Amino acid sequence: MSQQALLLVDLQNDFCAGGSLAVPEGSLTISVANQLIALFQSQGSPIIATQDWHPADHGSFASVQSTTPFQQGTLAGLAQTWWPDHCIQQSRGAEFHPELNIAAVSHITHKGCQQEIDSYSAFFDNGHRHNTGLDEWLRQHSVSSLVIMGLATDYCVKYTVLDALTLGYQVTVVTDGCRGVNLQPSDSEQALQQMAQAGARLMTLAEISAESVR
Repeated sequence: MSQQALLLVDLQNDFCAGGSLAVPEGSLTISVANQLIALFQSQGSPIIATQDWHPADHGSFASVQSTTPFQQGTLAGLAQTWWPDHCIQQSRGAEFHPELNIAAVSHITHKGCQQEIDSYSAFFDNGHRHNTGLDEWLRQHSVSSLVIMGLATDYCVKYTVLDALTLGYQVTVVTDGCRGVNLQPSDSEQALQQMAQAGARLMTLAEISAESVR
């Protein structure tokens, strides 16, 4: 029997207030996540979290490239934004936000582990050269539908959603459970439009909660 799962994208310290790559209002997603966790727990549905998990010399880091953060370049033959050092394996910044109910999470997927290439999606690196094993885990657990939220709307959420749709999952994006980097002011809005055009449903926490009790 197929089932729905909750997928929480990169709710980690470095993407929240005080982190090295803090997403504006990123910490506000934690309350939304915890409410969805409680809802999915009550239904006995799986809850998955992704964790950006970079080696200290990751090729996407501006410090490794001896350049300024947020400049554009090329990594592994792909367009790349150079980021501040973030979510380094075993560091406090890579840990989940302390208020997130991580104890309820069924499965954790690490991504961005290869030094030579970045990985925004929960399923693949940016060149689709490595997979994270998440698709296999979901299929083993008969998951065919995903509710996705997290950080950041215009990067890891967007690419996770687009890959999930390509892989054949039904996808709902929790709009008030996402926040964006917005290197350009409209990046998050455009990302949500792209996800919707690709086939994702855009819903709020309130709409999802109301639908679940019908």
